[in-house]
Amino acid sequence: MTTLSNHVPDPRLITAFAERRDGPLHRVNPWTKVGIVGALVLAVTVFDRLMLLAGLYVGVLGIYGLAGLPYRRLIGWYTLPMLFVISVAGPLAFLEPGTPVGGALSTPVGSLSVTWAGLSLFLELTCRSLTVVTFALTASMTTKYTHVAYILGRLLPRPIDQIALLTYRFTFVMLETLEDLVKAVLSRGGNLADFWSNRRLYARILGMTMLSAIERSERLVKSMEARGYSGDITLYGNVSRPPIHELLIIAGLYSGVVGYVIVVVYEVRL
Repeated sequence: MTTLSNHVPDPRLITAFAERRDGPLHRVNPWTKVGIVGALVLAVTVFDRLMLLAGLYVGVLGIYGLAGLPYRRLIGWYTLPMLFVISVAGPLAFLEPGTPVGGALSTPVGSLSVTWAGLSLFLELTCRSLTVVTFALTASMTTKYTHVAYILGRLLPRPIDQIALLTYRFTFVMLETLEDLVKAVLSRGGNLADFWSNRRLYARILGMTMLSAIERSERLVKSMEARGYSGDITLYGNVSRPPIHELLIIAGLYSGVVGYVIVVVYEVRL
């Protein structure tokens, strides 16, 4: 299996891990994973201490390794979320008042320096982002497609669930088309190493990919309508309710987050 880039999650590789591997997290109920994702999002939103956020991130990393998933891939996939963190939290690290870390950097608009408060803010946002991203990848790489489709059909309103399912399935076609175009360019002596000097070639590849995708989507719609498609993809899978011990774990996670908000954030004495 080839990949276009090690820095972008490949849905084919994610699906292969979900369908062909059998780790401890593969046997966890998918509804439990959805509940854990919600608890993590709530936790990284309300936790305001770096040690708590760092501990939460280390715990999620441990779960990722326990599931038998590759850390090497995860490091490359961190590129996109880290670009978001740097673009948002990077400037804030220079704007936070406090004691500078090292010396100041002279600029035409004045001296800039990263303070300890700014560095702490940057690390907090990094832990928040990577915690959710890591567990989302973990859940998607340990949940079969039929279960994902069933959950999407139950959680999302119509027709958003149908759009999500069709988009996911059509992503594989888009990737194959894009890879074929890249291989054709490389076999004819093309060079894709430098983006700016080859920007027109990149634009042509993207344009051909979009045109091919439109043509294939039109043929797909006609074939689906010929087979009786009326706006509803029938899902034959079924996801049972989580067992009692998993429900207790989810209840404990939410109780811990709510308790932190009550005791630490609002300082309510019990």
